[in-house]
Amino acid sequence: MLKGNPTNQTKTMLLLMLVFTVVILLFSGLVYFSIVNFSHQRFYELLKIRATTIVQIEKSKEHLDIPENHILNSLNNEELPMEKDYVFEVPKDSNYSQISNQIHIPDTFFKSIVKKGESNYNDKEFYYIGQSFTSNNKTYIAIASAQNHYVVYYLGYLKRTLITCMVLALFFSMIFSFYLSKTLFRPILKITGKVKEISSENLHLRLEPQPDNKELNELIDTFNDMLNRIETSFETQNHLIGNVSHELRTPLTSIMGEADVALSIRRSEEHYQETLQIILNEAEKLDKKIKALLMIAQTGFDGKIQKMDKVRMDQLLWDVIETATRINSKNNVFMDISMLPENPKKLKVQGNEQLLHLAMANIINNGCKYSNFQQVKVSLGATDDHVYVIIKDSGIGIPDSEMDKIYDPFFRASNTKNYEGYGIGLPLARNIIRIHNGELIVNSKENVGTTVQIRFPIYVPTE
Repeated sequence: MLKGNPTNQTKTMLLLMLVFTVVILLFSGLVYFSIVNFSHQRFYELLKIRATTIVQIEKSKEHLDIPENHILNSLNNEELPMEKDYVFEVPKDSNYSQISNQIHIPDTFFKSIVKKGESNYNDKEFYYIGQSFTSNNKTYIAIASAQNHYVVYYLGYLKRTLITCMVLALFFSMIFSFYLSKTLFRPILKITGKVKEISSENLHLRLEPQPDNKELNELIDTFNDMLNRIETSFETQNHLIGNVSHELRTPLTSIMGEADVALSIRRSEEHYQETLQIILNEAEKLDKKIKALLMIAQTGFDGKIQKMDKVRMDQLLWDVIETATRINSKNNVFMDISMLPENPKKLKVQGNEQLLHLAMANIINNGCKYSNFQQVKVSLGATDDHVYVIIKDSGIGIPDSEMDKIYDPFFRASNTKNYEGYGIGLPLARNIIRIHNGELIVNSKENVGTTVQIRFPIYVPTE
Protein backbone atom coordinates (compact mmCIF):
# COMPACT_ATOMS: atom_id res chain seq x y z
CA MET A 1 0.00 0.00 0.00
CA LEU A 2 1.23 3.48 -0.85
CA LYS A 3 1.11 5.90 2.04
CA GLY A 4 0.03 9.44 1.15
CA ASN A 5 0.01 10.80 -2.39
CA PRO A 6 2.18 8.75 -4.77
CA THR A 7 5.14 10.59 -6.29
CA ASN A 8 5.44 11.29 -10.00
CA GLN A 9 8.17 8.64 -10.13
CA THR A 10 5.75 6.04 -8.74
CA LYS A 11 3.01 7.20 -11.12
CA THR A 12 5.39 6.93 -14.08
CA MET A 13 6.47 3.43 -13.04
CA LEU A 14 2.85 2.27 -12.66
CA LEU A 15 1.89 3.84 -15.99
CA LEU A 16 4.77 2.09 -17.77
CA MET A 17 3.83 -1.23 -16.17
CA LEU A 18 0.21 -0.75 -17.24
CA VAL A 19 1.28 -0.04 -20.81
CA PHE A 20 3.62 -3.05 -20.88
CA THR A 21 0.88 -5.27 -19.40
CA VAL A 22 -1.68 -4.22 -22.00
CA VAL A 23 0.82 -4.72 -24.83
CA ILE A 24 1.86 -8.16 -23.54
CA LEU A 25 -1.78 -9.27 -23.13
CA LEU A 26 -2.66 -8.06 -26.63
CA PHE A 27 0.26 -9.87 -28.26
CA SER A 28 -0.31 -13.04 -26.22
CA GLY A 29 -4.00 -13.07 -27.18
CA LEU A 30 -3.11 -12.43 -30.81
CA VAL A 31 -0.63 -15.34 -30.85
CA TYR A 32 -3.05 -17.71 -29.09
CA PHE A 33 -6.10 -17.04 -31.22
CA SER A 34 -4.04 -17.00 -34.44
CA ILE A 35 -2.69 -20.45 -33.68
CA VAL A 36 -6.15 -21.75 -32.68
CA ASN A 37 -7.70 -20.38 -35.87
CA PHE A 38 -4.90 -21.85 -38.02
CA SER A 39 -5.31 -25.22 -36.27
CA HIS A 40 -9.05 -25.27 -36.97
CA GLN A 41 -8.62 -24.35 -40.62
CA ARG A 42 -5.83 -26.90 -41.15
CA PHE A 43 -7.74 -29.72 -39.46
CA TYR A 44 -10.91 -29.00 -41.45
CA GLU A 45 -8.83 -29.19 -44.64
CA LEU A 46 -7.63 -32.67 -43.64
CA LEU A 47 -11.18 -33.73 -42.78
CA LYS A 48 -12.44 -32.40 -46.11
CA ILE A 49 -9.91 -34.59 -47.92
CA ARG A 50 -11.16 -37.59 -45.96
CA ALA A 51 -14.85 -36.76 -46.64
CA THR A 52 -14.15 -36.32 -50.36
CA THR A 53 -12.34 -39.67 -50.40
CA ILE A 54 -15.31 -41.36 -48.72
CA VAL A 55 -17.72 -39.86 -51.25
CA GLN A 56 -15.57 -41.05 -54.17
CA ILE A 57 -15.35 -44.54 -52.70
CA GLU A 58 -19.10 -44.79 -52.14
CA LYS A 59 -19.97 -43.35 -55.54
CA SER A 60 -17.67 -45.86 -57.23
CA LYS A 61 -19.76 -48.74 -55.91
CA GLU A 62 -22.15 -50.24 -58.53
CA HIS A 63 -24.98 -50.82 -56.08
CA LEU A 64 -25.00 -48.48 -53.12
CA ASP A 65 -27.97 -49.63 -51.18
CA ILE A 66 -28.22 -48.36 -47.63
CA PRO A 67 -31.57 -48.74 -45.91
CA GLU A 68 -33.23 -45.60 -44.60
CA ASN A 69 -32.08 -44.50 -41.13
CA HIS A 70 -29.23 -47.00 -41.35
CA ILE A 71 -25.75 -45.66 -40.85
CA LEU A 72 -22.77 -47.09 -42.59
CA ASN A 73 -19.93 -46.23 -40.27
CA SER A 74 -16.31 -47.14 -39.95
CA LEU A 75 -13.52 -46.52 -37.47
CA ASN A 76 -10.28 -45.49 -39.14
CA ASN A 77 -7.51 -44.57 -36.73
CA GLU A 78 -4.80 -44.78 -39.33
CA GLU A 79 -5.58 -41.57 -41.21
CA LEU A 80 -6.58 -39.13 -38.47
CA PRO A 81 -6.68 -39.50 -34.66
CA MET A 82 -9.89 -41.27 -33.52
CA GLU A 83 -11.33 -40.96 -37.02
CA LYS A 84 -14.96 -42.02 -37.48
CA ASP A 85 -16.73 -41.95 -40.85
CA TYR A 86 -20.49 -42.10 -41.47
CA VAL A 87 -22.56 -42.62 -44.63
CA PHE A 88 -26.35 -42.66 -44.66
CA GLU A 89 -29.25 -41.88 -46.95
CA VAL A 90 -31.08 -38.60 -46.47
CA PRO A 91 -34.49 -39.50 -44.97
CA LYS A 92 -37.41 -38.84 -47.29
CA ASP A 93 -39.23 -36.87 -44.60
CA SER A 94 -36.03 -34.98 -43.69
CA ASN A 95 -36.38 -36.18 -40.11
CA TYR A 96 -32.87 -36.78 -38.79
CA SER A 97 -33.81 -37.39 -35.13
CA GLN A 98 -33.07 -41.15 -35.23
CA ILE A 99 -29.68 -40.62 -36.91
CA SER A 100 -28.92 -37.71 -34.64
CA ASN A 101 -29.50 -39.86 -31.55
CA GLN A 102 -27.25 -42.64 -32.88
CA ILE A 103 -24.17 -40.59 -33.67
CA HIS A 104 -24.84 -37.68 -31.27
CA ILE A 105 -24.67 -34.93 -33.85
CA PRO A 106 -27.36 -32.19 -34.00
CA ASP A 107 -29.77 -32.54 -36.95
CA THR A 108 -29.16 -28.91 -37.92
CA PHE A 109 -25.73 -30.04 -39.13
CA PHE A 110 -27.33 -32.58 -41.51
CA LYS A 111 -29.79 -30.00 -42.83
CA SER A 112 -26.94 -27.58 -43.43
CA ILE A 113 -25.07 -30.25 -45.44
CA VAL A 114 -28.12 -30.92 -47.62
CA LYS A 115 -28.72 -27.20 -48.13
CA LYS A 116 -25.11 -26.13 -48.88
CA GLY A 117 -23.65 -29.40 -50.18
CA GLU A 118 -20.96 -29.25 -47.52
CA SER A 119 -20.80 -28.09 -43.88
CA ASN A 120 -18.66 -28.46 -40.78
CA TYR A 121 -19.25 -28.71 -37.05
CA ASN A 122 -17.27 -29.35 -33.89
CA ASP A 123 -17.96 -30.12 -30.26
CA LYS A 124 -15.49 -30.19 -27.36
CA GLU A 125 -13.43 -33.10 -28.73
CA PHE A 126 -14.45 -34.01 -32.32
CA TYR A 127 -14.47 -32.07 -35.54
CA TYR A 128 -16.93 -33.01 -38.30
CA ILE A 129 -17.20 -32.20 -41.99
CA GLY A 130 -19.97 -33.57 -44.19
CA GLN A 131 -20.71 -33.64 -47.90
CA SER A 132 -23.85 -34.66 -49.76
CA PHE A 133 -23.81 -36.77 -52.94
CA THR A 134 -26.26 -38.68 -55.14
CA SER A 135 -26.10 -42.26 -56.32
CA ASN A 136 -28.83 -44.22 -58.10
CA ASN A 137 -31.17 -41.22 -57.78
CA LYS A 138 -30.80 -41.20 -54.02
CA THR A 139 -29.17 -38.51 -51.92
CA TYR A 140 -26.60 -39.56 -49.34
CA ILE A 141 -24.53 -37.79 -46.69
CA ALA A 142 -20.91 -38.73 -45.99
CA ILE A 143 -19.35 -37.42 -42.75
CA ALA A 144 -15.72 -37.60 -41.70
CA SER A 145 -14.90 -36.88 -38.04
CA ALA A 146 -11.77 -37.01 -35.92
CA GLN A 147 -10.25 -35.68 -32.78
CA ASN A 148 -7.97 -32.61 -33.12
CA HIS A 149 -5.15 -33.67 -30.87
CA TYR A 150 -3.33 -30.39 -31.43
CA VAL A 151 -6.22 -28.36 -30.00
CA VAL A 152 -6.96 -30.84 -27.21
CA TYR A 153 -3.40 -31.36 -26.02
CA TYR A 154 -0.99 -28.86 -27.54
CA LEU A 155 -3.10 -25.75 -27.01
CA GLY A 156 -3.14 -26.50 -23.30
CA TYR A 157 0.64 -26.53 -23.38
CA LEU A 158 0.56 -23.29 -25.39
CA LYS A 159 -1.68 -21.69 -22.74
CA ARG A 160 0.68 -22.63 -19.93
CA THR A 161 3.67 -21.37 -21.94
CA LEU A 162 2.00 -18.04 -22.70
CA ILE A 163 0.96 -17.54 -19.06
CA THR A 164 4.51 -18.28 -17.90
CA CYS A 165 5.90 -15.84 -20.48
CA MET A 166 3.40 -13.19 -19.39
CA VAL A 167 4.36 -13.54 -15.72
CA LEU A 168 8.07 -13.31 -16.60
CA ALA A 169 7.42 -10.36 -18.94
CA LEU A 170 5.48 -8.53 -16.21
CA PHE A 171 8.25 -9.17 -13.74
CA PHE A 172 10.93 -7.82 -16.08
CA SER A 173 8.68 -4.93 -17.15
CA MET A 174 8.34 -3.99 -13.48
CA ILE A 175 12.13 -3.97 -13.09
CA PHE A 176 12.57 -2.03 -16.34
CA SER A 177 9.83 0.48 -15.37
CA PHE A 178 11.45 1.05 -12.00
CA TYR A 179 14.89 1.51 -13.55
CA LEU A 180 13.57 3.80 -16.32
CA SER A 181 11.52 6.00 -13.98
CA LYS A 182 14.45 6.23 -11.59
CA THR A 183 16.78 7.19 -14.47
CA LEU A 184 14.33 9.80 -15.76
CA PHE A 185 13.78 11.41 -12.37
CA ARG A 186 17.34 11.17 -11.07
CA PRO A 187 18.43 14.52 -12.64
CA ILE A 188 15.27 16.20 -11.30
CA LEU A 189 15.86 14.83 -7.81
CA LYS A 190 19.49 15.93 -8.06
CA ILE A 191 18.40 19.45 -9.05
CA THR A 192 15.83 19.50 -6.25
CA GLY A 193 18.52 18.58 -3.73
CA LYS A 194 20.83 21.27 -5.09
CA VAL A 195 18.06 23.88 -4.99
CA LYS A 196 17.37 23.02 -1.35
CA GLU A 197 21.01 23.81 -0.56
CA ILE A 198 20.69 27.32 -1.96
CA SER A 199 19.77 29.95 0.60
CA SER A 200 20.45 33.61 1.28
CA GLU A 201 23.84 32.57 2.68
CA ASN A 202 25.11 30.94 -0.53
CA LEU A 203 23.30 32.60 -3.42
CA HIS A 204 26.48 32.22 -5.51
CA LEU A 205 25.75 28.50 -6.00
CA ARG A 206 24.45 27.50 -9.44
CA LEU A 207 22.90 24.38 -10.92
CA GLU A 208 25.18 22.33 -13.13
CA PRO A 209 24.02 21.43 -16.67
CA GLN A 210 23.02 17.82 -17.29
CA PRO A 211 24.73 16.01 -20.20
CA ASP A 212 22.52 15.21 -23.20
CA ASN A 213 19.36 16.64 -21.64
CA LYS A 214 18.30 19.70 -23.64
CA GLU A 215 14.90 20.24 -21.98
CA LEU A 216 16.30 20.00 -18.47
CA ASN A 217 19.24 22.27 -19.34
CA GLU A 218 16.79 24.93 -20.52
CA LEU A 219 15.13 24.72 -17.10
CA ILE A 220 18.55 24.91 -15.39
CA ASP A 221 19.56 27.96 -17.47
CA THR A 222 16.28 29.68 -16.62
CA PHE A 223 16.71 28.91 -12.94
CA ASN A 224 20.33 30.11 -12.95
CA ASP A 225 19.26 33.34 -14.66
CA MET A 226 16.67 33.82 -11.94
CA LEU A 227 19.37 33.22 -9.30
CA ASN A 228 21.56 35.85 -10.99
CA ARG A 229 18.78 38.40 -10.67
CA ILE A 230 18.01 37.40 -7.10
CA GLU A 231 21.70 37.54 -6.16
CA THR A 232 22.04 40.96 -7.74
CA SER A 233 18.97 42.22 -5.92
CA PHE A 234 20.05 40.62 -2.66
CA GLU A 235 23.56 42.04 -2.81
CA THR A 236 22.19 45.43 -3.72
CA GLN A 237 19.80 45.32 -0.79
CA ASN A 238 22.50 44.12 1.60
CA HIS A 239 24.83 47.00 0.87
CA LEU A 240 22.40 49.64 -0.18
CA ILE A 241 21.08 50.75 3.18
CA GLY A 242 24.48 51.42 4.76
CA ASN A 243 25.97 53.12 1.73
CA VAL A 244 22.84 55.12 0.98
CA SER A 245 22.55 56.33 4.55
CA HIS A 246 26.13 57.55 4.44
CA GLU A 247 25.93 59.14 1.01
CA LEU A 248 22.61 60.88 1.59
CA ARG A 249 23.54 62.08 5.03
CA THR A 250 26.63 63.97 3.77
CA PRO A 251 24.80 66.57 1.62
CA LEU A 252 21.97 66.75 4.15
CA THR A 253 24.45 67.48 6.93
CA SER A 254 26.03 70.18 4.80
CA ILE A 255 22.64 71.73 4.00
CA MET A 256 21.57 71.69 7.63
CA GLY A 257 24.91 73.07 8.79
CA GLU A 258 24.90 75.94 6.31
CA ALA A 259 21.29 76.80 7.17
CA ASP A 260 22.01 76.64 10.90
CA VAL A 261 25.06 78.92 10.60
CA ALA A 262 23.14 81.38 8.41
CA LEU A 263 20.27 81.60 10.93
CA SER A 264 22.44 81.85 14.04
CA ILE A 265 23.07 85.61 13.60
CA ARG A 266 21.96 88.31 11.20
CA ARG A 267 24.24 88.33 8.17
CA SER A 268 24.78 90.35 5.01
CA GLU A 269 22.82 89.76 1.79
CA GLU A 270 25.95 88.48 0.04
CA HIS A 271 26.49 85.94 2.81
CA TYR A 272 22.89 84.68 2.52
CA GLN A 273 23.29 84.34 -1.25
CA GLU A 274 26.52 82.39 -0.77
CA THR A 275 24.81 80.16 1.79
CA LEU A 276 21.81 79.52 -0.52
CA GLN A 277 24.18 78.69 -3.38
CA ILE A 278 25.93 76.10 -1.19
CA ILE A 279 22.57 74.65 -0.17
CA LEU A 280 21.50 74.51 -3.85
CA ASN A 281 24.71 72.73 -4.83
CA GLU A 282 24.30 70.16 -2.07
CA ALA A 283 20.64 69.66 -2.99
CA GLU A 284 21.63 69.01 -6.62
CA LYS A 285 24.16 66.41 -5.45
CA LEU A 286 21.43 64.85 -3.35
CA ASP A 287 19.12 64.79 -6.40
CA LYS A 288 21.78 63.09 -8.56
CA LYS A 289 22.38 60.43 -5.93
CA ILE A 290 18.67 59.73 -5.57
CA LYS A 291 18.33 59.40 -9.37
CA ALA A 292 21.30 57.04 -9.39
CA LEU A 293 19.65 54.99 -6.66
CA LEU A 294 16.47 54.73 -8.72
CA MET A 295 18.47 53.59 -11.75
CA ILE A 296 20.26 50.87 -9.76
CA ALA A 297 16.95 49.76 -8.28
CA GLN A 298 15.34 49.48 -11.72
CA THR A 299 18.22 47.53 -13.26
CA GLY A 300 18.77 45.35 -10.21
CA PHE A 301 15.22 44.43 -9.29
CA ASP A 302 13.17 44.34 -12.48
CA GLY A 303 15.18 43.82 -15.62
CA LYS A 304 12.24 42.45 -17.63
CA ILE A 305 10.57 45.84 -18.00
CA GLN A 306 13.27 46.96 -20.45
CA LYS A 307 12.52 46.81 -24.16
CA MET A 308 15.02 44.64 -26.04
CA ASP A 309 16.04 45.00 -29.69
CA LYS A 310 18.98 44.32 -32.03
CA VAL A 311 22.04 46.42 -31.13
CA ARG A 312 25.31 46.56 -33.08
CA MET A 313 28.07 46.85 -30.52
CA ASP A 314 30.58 48.55 -32.85
CA GLN A 315 28.18 51.39 -33.64
CA LEU A 316 27.24 51.70 -29.97
CA LEU A 317 30.90 51.89 -28.87
CA TRP A 318 31.73 54.49 -31.52
CA ASP A 319 28.82 56.57 -30.25
CA VAL A 320 29.93 56.18 -26.62
CA ILE A 321 33.50 57.24 -27.50
CA GLU A 322 32.26 60.24 -29.48
CA THR A 323 30.03 61.32 -26.59
CA ALA A 324 32.87 60.90 -24.06
CA THR A 325 35.19 63.03 -26.20
CA ARG A 326 32.55 65.70 -26.68
CA ILE A 327 31.83 65.92 -22.94
CA ASN A 328 35.50 66.18 -22.01
CA SER A 329 38.09 66.88 -24.69
CA LYS A 330 40.79 65.41 -22.40
CA ASN A 331 39.32 61.93 -22.72
CA ASN A 332 41.64 59.84 -24.91
CA VAL A 333 39.96 56.65 -26.12
CA PHE A 334 41.43 54.36 -28.79
CA MET A 335 39.16 51.91 -30.57
CA ASP A 336 40.99 48.69 -31.51
CA ILE A 337 39.23 47.09 -34.50
CA SER A 338 41.89 44.46 -35.27
CA MET A 339 39.71 41.68 -33.82
CA LEU A 340 36.52 42.61 -35.68
CA PRO A 341 34.90 39.61 -37.42
CA GLU A 342 34.41 39.55 -41.20
CA ASN A 343 30.69 39.09 -40.75
CA PRO A 344 29.23 42.23 -39.09
CA LYS A 345 26.15 40.21 -38.03
CA LYS A 346 28.31 38.65 -35.33
CA LEU A 347 28.53 42.06 -33.64
CA LYS A 348 24.79 42.20 -32.93
CA VAL A 349 23.40 41.52 -29.47
CA GLN A 350 19.88 41.42 -28.06
CA GLY A 351 19.58 44.42 -25.77
CA ASN A 352 18.33 47.81 -24.76
CA GLU A 353 20.46 50.40 -26.53
CA GLN A 354 20.05 53.12 -23.90
CA LEU A 355 21.03 50.85 -21.03
CA LEU A 356 23.99 49.37 -22.93
CA HIS A 357 25.12 52.88 -23.84
CA LEU A 358 24.93 53.87 -20.17
CA ALA A 359 26.92 50.80 -19.04
CA MET A 360 29.68 51.24 -21.65
CA ALA A 361 29.87 54.99 -20.99
CA ASN A 362 30.29 54.45 -17.24
CA ILE A 363 33.14 51.99 -17.69
CA ILE A 364 34.96 54.01 -20.38
CA ASN A 365 34.54 57.30 -18.46
CA ASN A 366 35.86 55.62 -15.30
CA GLY A 367 38.88 54.42 -17.29
CA CYS A 368 39.56 57.95 -18.57
CA LYS A 369 39.04 59.53 -15.17
CA TYR A 370 41.11 57.16 -13.05
CA SER A 371 43.97 57.05 -15.58
CA ASN A 372 44.31 60.84 -15.49
CA PHE A 373 43.18 61.02 -19.11
CA GLN A 374 45.85 58.68 -20.45
CA GLN A 375 44.82 56.60 -23.41
CA VAL A 376 42.07 54.03 -22.78
CA LYS A 377 42.00 51.12 -25.21
CA VAL A 378 38.64 49.66 -26.23
CA SER A 379 38.83 46.33 -28.13
CA LEU A 380 35.89 44.66 -29.84
CA GLY A 381 35.75 41.08 -31.12
CA ALA A 382 33.32 38.23 -31.63
CA THR A 383 33.06 34.47 -31.94
CA ASP A 384 30.20 32.42 -33.32
CA ASP A 385 28.40 32.64 -29.96
CA HIS A 386 29.50 35.78 -28.15
CA VAL A 387 30.53 39.40 -28.58
CA TYR A 388 33.50 40.54 -26.47
CA VAL A 389 34.41 44.05 -25.32
CA ILE A 390 37.68 44.72 -23.49
CA ILE A 391 38.34 48.14 -21.91
CA LYS A 392 41.85 48.62 -20.64
CA ASP A 393 43.38 51.64 -18.90
CA SER A 394 46.72 52.42 -17.26
CA GLY A 395 45.29 54.22 -14.27
CA ILE A 396 45.52 54.02 -10.52
CA GLY A 397 43.97 50.54 -10.35
CA ILE A 398 42.16 49.04 -7.36
CA PRO A 399 43.84 47.68 -4.22
CA ASP A 400 43.60 43.88 -3.99
CA SER A 401 42.03 44.06 -0.53
CA GLU A 402 39.10 46.06 -1.89
CA MET A 403 38.31 44.05 -5.02
CA ASP A 404 35.45 42.18 -3.30
CA LYS A 405 33.60 45.47 -2.66
CA ILE A 406 33.79 47.05 -6.10
CA TYR A 407 30.19 46.13 -6.94
CA ASP A 408 28.76 47.66 -3.74
CA PRO A 409 26.75 50.79 -4.58
CA PHE A 410 28.52 53.97 -3.44
CA PHE A 411 31.68 52.12 -2.56
CA ARG A 412 34.81 53.98 -3.60
CA ALA A 413 38.29 52.58 -3.35
CA SER A 414 40.65 54.10 -0.85
CA ASN A 415 42.89 55.55 -3.59
CA THR A 416 40.09 57.58 -5.28
CA LYS A 417 39.85 60.45 -2.81
CA ASN A 418 41.27 62.89 -5.35
CA TYR A 419 38.65 61.95 -7.96
CA GLU A 420 35.02 62.96 -8.09
CA GLY A 421 32.42 60.24 -8.18
CA TYR A 422 29.64 58.45 -6.32
CA GLY A 423 30.66 54.83 -6.66
CA ILE A 424 27.64 53.79 -8.74
CA GLY A 425 29.10 53.37 -12.24
CA LEU A 426 30.48 49.85 -11.93
CA PRO A 427 27.57 48.26 -9.98
CA LEU A 428 25.13 49.92 -12.36
CA ALA A 429 27.08 48.61 -15.39
CA ARG A 430 27.19 45.09 -13.95
CA ASN A 431 23.43 45.10 -13.35
CA ILE A 432 22.80 46.23 -16.92
CA ILE A 433 25.14 43.58 -18.36
CA ARG A 434 23.46 40.87 -16.29
CA ILE A 435 20.07 41.95 -17.63
CA HIS A 436 21.49 41.19 -21.08
CA ASN A 437 22.68 37.74 -19.97
CA GLY A 438 26.22 39.00 -20.23
CA GLU A 439 29.22 38.71 -17.97
CA LEU A 440 31.53 41.39 -16.58
CA ILE A 441 34.98 40.56 -15.21
CA VAL A 442 37.29 43.17 -13.65
CA ASN A 443 41.02 42.60 -13.30
CA SER A 444 42.96 45.38 -11.65
CA LYS A 445 46.29 46.07 -10.04
CA GLU A 446 46.99 49.16 -8.02
CA ASN A 447 49.12 51.76 -9.85
CA VAL A 448 49.21 49.55 -12.95
CA GLY A 449 45.72 49.75 -14.39
CA THR A 450 42.37 48.07 -14.79
CA THR A 451 41.03 45.75 -17.47
CA VAL A 452 37.28 45.18 -17.81
CA GLN A 453 36.18 42.21 -19.92
CA ILE A 454 32.56 42.08 -21.03
CA ARG A 455 30.85 39.26 -22.86
CA PHE A 456 27.38 39.24 -24.43
CA PRO A 457 25.58 36.37 -26.19
CA ILE A 458 25.30 37.04 -29.92
CA TYR A 459 21.90 38.02 -31.30
CA VAL A 460 19.94 35.01 -32.61
CA PRO A 461 16.84 35.83 -34.66
CA THR A 462 13.69 34.13 -33.42
CA GLU A 463 11.76 32.10 -36.01
